[in-house]
Amino acid sequence: MGSMISVEIDGGTIPAYRVEPTGELRGALIVIHEIWGLVDHIKTVADRFAAEGYLVIAPDILSHGGVTPEVGLEINRLMFSGTEEERATAQPLMREKMAPVRSPEYGAWAVAALKKVVDYIEEQPDVDGRIGVLGFCFGGTYSFALAAADRRIRSSVPFYGQPPETSDLARIECPVMALYGETDENLIKTLPDVTQRMHDAGVDFVTHVYEGAGHAFFNDTNSVMYRPEVAADAWNRTMEFLRGTVAPSTIR
Repeated sequence: MGSMISVEIDGGTIPAYRVEPTGELRGALIVIHEIWGLVDHIKTVADRFAAEGYLVIAPDILSHGGVTPEVGLEINRLMFSGTEEERATAQPLMREKMAPVRSPEYGAWAVAALKKVVDYIEEQPDVDGRIGVLGFCFGGTYSFALAAADRRIRSSVPFYGQPPETSDLARIECPVMALYGETDENLIKTLPDVTQRMHDAGVDFVTHVYEGAGHAFFNDTNSVMYRPEVAADAWNRTMEFLRGTVAPSTIR
């Protein structure tokens, strides 16, 4: 449905997937991919939001660090579909490939690049400042980070993400709805602290934790982690949240 474009950033461009809205334009969404990169699953998610009336831009903020979608898909295959021997090699390979993109310097670059995506969206006809961000895992973390870094963001929906320690949460001015799986131990362990930090920062922050679900419950290409009923509920909650934040003045 969509097409690949190049978005200008400082010092060059980044690739992004753009999808035009179906029907009346409700607003615009930045959809940020998982740690696997801008793979077909994320493009399909972007297509679904576009079908609901949103102009969607899904930027690739991993290829700059050497983690192309092809690399991400191969690591994903090794981890979830490979032989026992392949699974044993997947974790060290993932640590090696992901090390550069986990640095604070890379994080600063990525946030600056995402702000350029906001610039690009602002230039599009009829958006009128109705811009939200939504992301999964790695992208969930950057959904927090972009909301803290750019006051033009009206709404943030992190799926199983955690705000970076480097983000000034007091700078978040938009509502944030975060979605988690109950058995996603690392994130659930830190959720009380995250909630307190957001409360202390005065952020309109709501969460929902799905019983029996884990990380990546929304990813229908991951047969191990995907939970259809949970994903459907998360989609409905997200659509309702976006209607009240990004697109409150449009028809519902």
